[in-house]
Amino acid sequence: MTAALAASWSTLLRYARAAADDFWCAVEERCPGRLPAKEAAVFLAALGRLAAGGDDPAGRAALLAVLGHAYRRHRLLPHQAAVEAALAATVARHAPGTPGLAAAWAQAARRASAAVTRAAERAGGGPAWWPAQVIGHDRPAEGVAILTVRPWRRLPFRPGQAVPVCTERWPGRWRWYSPANAPRPDGTVELHVRAVAAVSRALVHEVRPGDPIWLGPPRDVGLGVDPASRADLLLVAGGTGLAPLRSLVEQVAAAPAGRQVTLVVGARAFVDLYDSVSLDKLQRAHDWLTLVPALSHDPLAGAGERGDALTVALDHYRPGQEVYLCGPPPMLAGSRLRLLAAGVPAEHINLPFCPLTGAEA
Repeated sequence: MTAALAASWSTLLRYARAAADDFWCAVEERCPGRLPAKEAAVFLAALGRLAAGGDDPAGRAALLAVLGHAYRRHRLLPHQAAVEAALAATVARHAPGTPGLAAAWAQAARRASAAVTRAAERAGGGPAWWPAQVIGHDRPAEGVAILTVRPWRRLPFRPGQAVPVCTERWPGRWRWYSPANAPRPDGTVELHVRAVAAVSRALVHEVRPGDPIWLGPPRDVGLGVDPASRADLLLVAGGTGLAPLRSLVEQVAAAPAGRQVTLVVGARAFVDLYDSVSLDKLQRAHDWLTLVPALSHDPLAGAGERGDALTVALDHYRPGQEVYLCGPPPMLAGSRLRLLAAGVPAEHINLPFCPLTGAEA
């Protein structure tokens, strides 16, 4: 029945605007004054996607983070049955099917509502999402894009956190990305995206400056640096896993406090170091920062630069350093054991709770 739910949801999305209007009217009739009309389209897309199923664990976690905040923000927790009924009625109107499919949607709406209720209990205050506009879209390497987006209101994130991101090209699909910058005076956020699956391919190949985008509530994923600590840092990045680690460098730059930072950036070859210009500017501006490329398949790499990122990084490890590692799943697999075997204390190892890159379904 999951396939049938997904198929009917795809049918509904052909009439997304009209469906959002009908959904809002149904919610407003049952519990007036709760859901703003301007929020209905994003809300319906997320809730329907959650109910239809099919997301990977990271995508489901992003949906629950967004919806949990939305339910708290709009005081919908006491009105779960009304929201469930509105979802089922909207699907029945725009993607009619058999009585069995209607019953399956009612059950799916209840399951989604229960999951969102649990998420809402853990959610903090603040908006569920921040509408934003893409103001910059660069393609520094094949299959990679650097997006600069400006939220309509400031996004309260900290370096090392991740935020759910959604594009109108795939409504309801939220994917985690970590800002590559510390908070800026102008409020802009930089996202590094590698084309892996549907959402990331759209962000890389289809999204352009001027397009709308949505950012969800920031979440800690195990990569934050304690501002009170003075420990030196060894940062190990692979691919677009560079993004959160570059934001940590910018955090230290705002208050260096005597820290020494070594940033090891892994790539197959020198030409694959997609953010080399920004990194070079950072290194030239700060004498406490040491930038080390790790090139796994470049015959021209120097002796200290040849190998995978973690192997090269371990040559630069010094006792007392806090080690941060972020990259694609194959890079993260087994990395904790390798670091422990190299003598890094467990309390000094910082890995993301879930991969921030390449985790799409």
